This record gives sequence, C-alpha cells and structure tokens, in this order.
Amino acid sequence: MQSVTVLGLLALLCCSSIGTVQGGKIVVMPVDGSHWLSMKILVEELSQIGHEMVVLVPEANYFIRNGSYTTRTFKVPYTEADLDANIDKFKKGTLEAPQLSNIFENIGRLLSFTEMQVKGCEGLLYNKPLMRSLREQGFDLMLTDPFLPCGTIIADAFSIPVVYFLRGMPCGLDLEAAQCPSPVSYVPRLFTGNTDIMNFPQRVKNMFMTGFESVLCRFVYASFDELVSKYLEKDTTYKQLLGHGAIWLMRYDFTFEYPKPLMPNMVIIGGINCAKKKPLSADLEEFVNGSGEHGFVVFTLGSMVSELPEVKAKEFFDAFRQIPQRVLWRYTGVVPKDAPKNVRLMKWLPQNDLLAHPKAKAFITHGGTHGLYEGICNGVPMVMIPLFGDQGDNVQRMVARGVAETLNIYDITSEKLLVALRKVINDKSYKEKMMKLSAIHRDRPIEPLDLAVFWTEFVMRHKGADHLRPAAHDLNWVQYHSLDVIGFLLLILVTVIFVTFKSCVFCFRRCLRKSHKKKKE
Repeated sequence: MQSVTVLGLLALLCCSSIGTVQGGKIVVMPVDGSHWLSMKILVEELSQIGHEMVVLVPEANYFIRNGSYTTRTFKVPYTEADLDANIDKFKKGTLEAPQLSNIFENIGRLLSFTEMQVKGCEGLLYNKPLMRSLREQGFDLMLTDPFLPCGTIIADAFSIPVVYFLRGMPCGLDLEAAQCPSPVSYVPRLFTGNTDIMNFPQRVKNMFMTGFESVLCRFVYASFDELVSKYLEKDTTYKQLLGHGAIWLMRYDFTFEYPKPLMPNMVIIGGINCAKKKPLSADLEEFVNGSGEHGFVVFTLGSMVSELPEVKAKEFFDAFRQIPQRVLWRYTGVVPKDAPKNVRLMKWLPQNDLLAHPKAKAFITHGGTHGLYEGICNGVPMVMIPLFGDQGDNVQRMVARGVAETLNIYDITSEKLLVALRKVINDKSYKEKMMKLSAIHRDRPIEPLDLAVFWTEFVMRHKGADHLRPAAHDLNWVQYHSLDVIGFLLLILVTVIFVTFKSCVFCFRRCLRKSHKKKKE
C-alpha cells in the first residue's frame, strides 16, 4: 500500500498537467566554499534538464569553476591571498582554548569577512556593463544563497522572483525575515549547547542569547543594510528585502535538526548532496578492500581545512598508528618520516562514495552539514571535531542522538582520539542508532534533489509563490503580538472592575446610610 502511495505521488509530480518549465533562464549568485558544493548539485541538475543556468563568479574564489552551466566572472577588490588570510584568522582561533575575549575576536573576524564580501558585491552591482547585459537576458528566476546580499539585491532590481538555498543565517535572520516563529522555550539558539529539552537555567541562557543575537545582528548586517538602501535607492533593510523570497530551500531535515516551526514557503531538502554515488577508482577500491574485516576510517575537516600544525597532526598520526583500521585522510600538511602505513593521504577524496562503501567504520569530521548528511545517508557513526561557525551546534545535535562522539581541536591528544574512535567502532549502539537515523532519513516520498527542482520550477511557472506568503509581513510589531488587542481587553477589564467597584461602594454607602437612619429612629 505504501509503495502504491509513493508511486502515485511521484507520478503526480512527474506527469502533472502543469508540466515542467522548458528552457527557463536562471541567474545564480552562489557563496564560495562548502555552500557552493551543495548548491552546485542543484545547478547542474537544472542545467541537465534544459534550463539555462548563468552563475556569477567572483574572480577570486576557491571552488566555483566551469561546468555544464555558463559562468560570468566579475572583478572584486580582493585577491585569493586576501581570502586565505581571512580563513587563516578563523583557523587560528579554533586552535586556541575558548575564552571570553575570543568571542569578541571571532565577532571581529566575522565582521571583517563580511565587509570584504560586501565589497565584492559592490564590485558586481556597480559593474554597469555586466549588470546591463544580465538585465537584457530576461531571467525568470534568481537562485541565491542569502548568506551574502548580492543575489537578493539583483532579484529586486530586476523584478524577478528569488529562491533561497541555505542551511541558516547568523542571528537567525532567515527566520525573522520569513516571519517564522522560533519559541525560546524549546528552539535552542546557536552557541548555547542546549537541546530542545531545556531546564530553567538553560532557558535563561537561551533567552539571554536571543537578546545578544538581536544586538549582534545590527553590527553583522549593518553593511548589508547600507548597501541595500544605497543601491536600490529606497529606505529598506536587508531583512525586509529577504522577506520577499518566494521559496526557502533549507538544507536540513528533522533527522538532524530539532523539531521546530516552519513557514509554508520553507522546503526542507536535507541530504541533497548525497543522492548520487559513484564507484571508487581501482586503486581506492584496492586500498579499502585490503582493510579486511577491520574496515577503514574516513577523515576530513571540510573543504577549507586540509592541513594542521605539525604538533597537532602528530597526535592524529600517533593515534592512527595504534588502530587496525586503514585511514583515508584529506591532508596536505607536513608528513612525518615515520607516517603509519595504514594511512593514505589525499589532496581531495570522494567522501560520499567512500562513506557508502560497506567497509566504512567511522567518519572523523568537522561537523559541516555537507559531510554530516553524507554520514547520515550512509549510516556511518562519527567522531566530530568542530572548528568554527555553526559546527559546534551541528555536532551537539549528533551527540544528543547517540551517533557521534565529540572532541575539541585545541586540546586533542592521540589518547582522546583513540578512546573516541574505539568507542564509535566497537560499541554497536552507535552503528545501530545511526542506521536507524539513516533509515528514517531515507524513508521519504521524493528525493531532496527532485523536491528542490520541483519548487524551483514551480516559482518559474507561477512567477513567484505569493499564496505562501503569510500576512505577518504586513503587520507591525504591536499588531503581530496582538498588544493592541490585549491592551484593549485590559482596558475593558479595568473599566468593568472599576464600574463594579464603584457600584458596590455606592450600594454599600446607601445601605449603610439607611441602616444608620433606622438606628437613629
């Protein structure tokens, strides 16, 4: 019965009388790094089914290259060396023990990074020949990552609908812009370490962080607001501009994220990056099969970190020397002369394909959502080493579900790593819970990639998705929280109480006078 229902739904989506959009024109404004690696999957899929995809690429970038799509390059006032310097600042901060002063240093690094990216946006927006050329192409849709404001501004300037592709935004700006409720009582804020089940002190901590975020947001997005109002020549903010988004494609689902409210135009597509698997190359297949019954471990700290300080790297080499499993490690740093023979170092590794192999026993990862979902999809328990950003919160969610162990990069030792590795490999509960999580994640009527394609084409077919836009966007703060209604009802209540009290006093005095008069008589 279930299979019939699923087939029926797929047939409805594929054979609907609405049909697909043939040869639509989509302009794409990505964010470099791991953000692009996820978005690229959707861009390539849309290109393969016949849409004209034009990707706007800054001259200085890490991963955005030519593909089945068209690229339009624009100049930016920074170089790849400047990008490296910014990333190095973040890396340096992760190797230090957390202190109160580090929080402000990290905020400063984030502000410095966003300022540089905003300058890059200006390089695109004020490139008049390029912008004129793009406008003349008559695009049907903007696909963008709202982590940076360029795409949203262009969509408004060109009067075309916009589809957002994201995991989340600093300070929860995506939720605020979409008018999505986020109750402090059970939706944990970033960097609190809370789960969705909180005691009183944790809820106090959550409330404090909510207030801190609202203050922090003003600084983080100040340059965004300035660019938006300056370029569009109207009094508006980036949050208000984001609120006009047609669809939000959210790169998570509730096998990873805690259950929380979503708006009708928010579509969850967690796991979009692990749909397509390829067979391993002959030499890799030989290496992993040579691991025998012990299997192998996959180790990577994400797309931006491929090397470690020599002292830190030594701790990993010492730990790997003591395990029977083979290790595939994405590493380009200094290699010791006595490097263990069970470790294979690679500049880049096919992470999803390796995790899909039946001999994969554990996954050592930094906790980015790209790798995290590949671990979930393939049912591989994890040892997680968060570095920066939302990775600490991602890790906490996996640890809470009993499918991972976590370590800190600043105080990691070979002994701690060995304990964590042996725990997730030898304790069968980690594998069992991860397989259950994987089964729940994969039990769905439609694949995340197909769902993302459907909603992207839906917006093109209907020139937006206004029917999903809540009326909350048209209410001010007082109206949204019904403070005017509450005030009116309180006024009525106070009036009734006052009139009742005065009536009682009047009646009491009349009765008292009559009683006093009778006594005199």
